[in-house]
Amino acid sequence: MVTPDTNEDVQRLVDSGVVAVMRGADADTIIDVASALADGGVTAFEITADNPDAMDLIAEVSASFSAEEAIVGAGTVLDAATARAAIASGAEFVVGPTFDEGVVETCNRYGTVVAPGALTPTEALDAFEAGADLVKVFPASSMGSDHLSSIAGPLPQIPLMPTGGIDVDNAADYIDAGAVVVGAGSALMDDEAIAAGDFESITETAREFTRVIDAAREN
Repeated sequence: MVTPDTNEDVQRLVDSGVVAVMRGADADTIIDVASALADGGVTAFEITADNPDAMDLIAEVSASFSAEEAIVGAGTVLDAATARAAIASGAEFVVGPTFDEGVVETCNRYGTVVAPGALTPTEALDAFEAGADLVKVFPASSMGSDHLSSIAGPLPQIPLMPTGGIDVDNAADYIDAGAVVVGAGSALMDDEAIAAGDFESITETAREFTRVIDAAREN
């Protein structure tokens, strides 16, 4: 259910260009990583719920950035209880790899942006008609950007967020195919760089993602 607040938060996700999927994030480095991403223009942070400290991390990151600086959400949300816990912890958007009606209903109830996962046109339409604000096309790399275009063509009313296998080399292809924003994980945040404290390289990668997406949107 789209409200003025969710409309604004959807726009914040779109403005970021990339949603940083922070899987396996560590409390000792997550603020440094998020700051490095924001410095490079990536201002949407998705902290996955399969991390045992996910709710604490969501609360910590949410408290560290203003609404003007970043939007913080939860990923890999599979059920309504987890969605509710994430929202209570400060998540401004909720993403799932699959479509669960309870997750969508919970997010709609609390005015939180929700992006369930889908792979086919039927799944995408079912999720959108149930109240999804965006649909996460996942795993995007299994089918490629042509598949995304095949969904976007007959269903232009559905904002699509492909995730899975998105990198600097193919991000523009997905924007050209109809994506309003993309999700990226390891291609955006290198584990070795994080371990070495090389946050500047993360900023540079984020900046390159941003440049590529901005250029694709201008075409």
